[in-house]
Amino acid sequence: MAAASDQRALASTLTDRGDAEFAQLFAVRGVSPTATWRDLYDAAEALLEPTAVGRALDALPAAAAYALTTAVTTGTPVAESARADLAARALATADGEVFQAVGDAVRERLPITDPPIAARPASTPDDDAAAAERAFTSAASLADVLLLCLEAPLGRIGSGTLGAVDRRRLVEAGAIAHAEDADPLIEVAEAGGLLVGRERTWLVTRSAREWLHATTAVRWETLALRLRDALPEGLRSPGGGWISAAEWPSAYPFLRSWPASAEQWRRRWVAWGLFTPLGAEPTWVTPLARGEGVDADVWAKMLPTEVDRLYLQNDLTAIAPGPLAPELDVRLRTMANRESRAQATSYRFTASTIGAAITAGETAESLREFLESVSLTGLPQPLAYVIESTAARHGQIRVGRDDDAGLTRVTSDDPAAIATIAVDQALRSLGLQRETDDLISRVPVDSVYWALADARYPVIAVDGAGSTRTLDRSRIAEDPIAEPATQKYAALLARLRSGGSDGDAAWLERELDQAVRARAVVDVVVSLPDGSTRTFRLEATGLGGGRLRGRDRGADVERTLPLRSIVSVHPVL
Repeated sequence: MAAASDQRALASTLTDRGDAEFAQLFAVRGVSPTATWRDLYDAAEALLEPTAVGRALDALPAAAAYALTTAVTTGTPVAESARADLAARALATADGEVFQAVGDAVRERLPITDPPIAARPASTPDDDAAAAERAFTSAASLADVLLLCLEAPLGRIGSGTLGAVDRRRLVEAGAIAHAEDADPLIEVAEAGGLLVGRERTWLVTRSAREWLHATTAVRWETLALRLRDALPEGLRSPGGGWISAAEWPSAYPFLRSWPASAEQWRRRWVAWGLFTPLGAEPTWVTPLARGEGVDADVWAKMLPTEVDRLYLQNDLTAIAPGPLAPELDVRLRTMANRESRAQATSYRFTASTIGAAITAGETAESLREFLESVSLTGLPQPLAYVIESTAARHGQIRVGRDDDAGLTRVTSDDPAAIATIAVDQALRSLGLQRETDDLISRVPVDSVYWALADARYPVIAVDGAGSTRTLDRSRIAEDPIAEPATQKYAALLARLRSGGSDGDAAWLERELDQAVRARAVVDVVVSLPDGSTRTFRLEATGLGGGRLRGRDRGADVERTLPLRSIVSVHPVL
């Protein structure tokens, strides 16, 4: 347990902190906003508890950790360069004196290894080329992952990683070459705010949808900057970049599990082309590592040339003679299946893919206009026929809300289509029932619509006026926004500020309360009316109404002493 003098010293320094400093301390120390502390002395006691100190040491970056260790082992104040940091974390005083509980915790963790010599290996032209290829491949693969996640959320198991079923799904779709390639991409997407975990699923964020329509260079640079911002404190350099890869494994000397976490971060950097496998930084990454921007000119020269035209063929396929520009690729894949991804990417159109595009909001005219604008061979007659015939059939089935009945209504001008849907066993879960020439269901409109679309019926959604409306099936998550620390801890800060814990009287009352709780024997020094003092040795039994009650063992009587008359209290050892 922390020494009482340390608790009092820390509590007194806490009173001088502004709300922003206070909240930052709580955030760094991992304090719960629902902590039940009543006053600053409660806060000081909790912050100096061995478990809390242990967590604080785990989160201590290398420079501060070594300064603290040196101070503890030599019995000297903390070096001036680290005093402000350690004081802000409530591990030492502003004068560099280490709190007793902190010193005890450090001694239990010794020895810790000396910091490694920082080294930044040089990158060769071959390293640059290989890193650029990894960066390009990773950006394309991540885009594929996000597009698949838009179709259906990816599964997330208890450990927070991707499930085996979805790993196979990504491999089969060509998004990744091997199942183990999924983890670094998911980690990069999460750290960059493109994916967020929600219970048992990964969901695409709103900013990810914008990211998908950017060029490859912008995709990579945007996420590289976000990854740098997401780096743990111990990996960042004073200039806003990051420290040498050689220093990453020892960035948190007190945290036993850190080397494994450092390896995860290194793997992300390698996958995104920010590191070579040996820890060198490619030429265009060097400014980024210093805290500046990307050297866009050098980076752009390393990328394969993207194309904005393709060949449309009579067999309902499209061939891009190189990597297709991302924005075109994203739109093309709403109307065709991608069959291969290489330097020459191929796509295949079918009645189903064209129908899905129309379901998503395209029209025959918009499809023709887009394909003619990107085709080097015009619009082949077979493809034009599929577009026209599919568009003509589309909309035979209409799904809308019957507000009067409070039900979903399925209508069609083709009685045979209604009859087919009514007996389709795959749609039994919708509970469709005949009502004259229509079908009705208690299931919401969106669910009925997508069930019919998945069953390949030419369905459209309509509003109350009968006009077509587009439904978006994608589950989109809001971009993660970090709650300001002052807002997060506002209620706790208000309670501590109103606790009246900034004076000797408050500290005295706290000591008496602890003595009562422990039924401890204490020496209570009381000021008498004549100005003299007298010491009573009591077994503390109660505190309330501005009075202390206790049994005087020497006189064998129960005494009640007013708190305003008590000068000090000392435990009997």
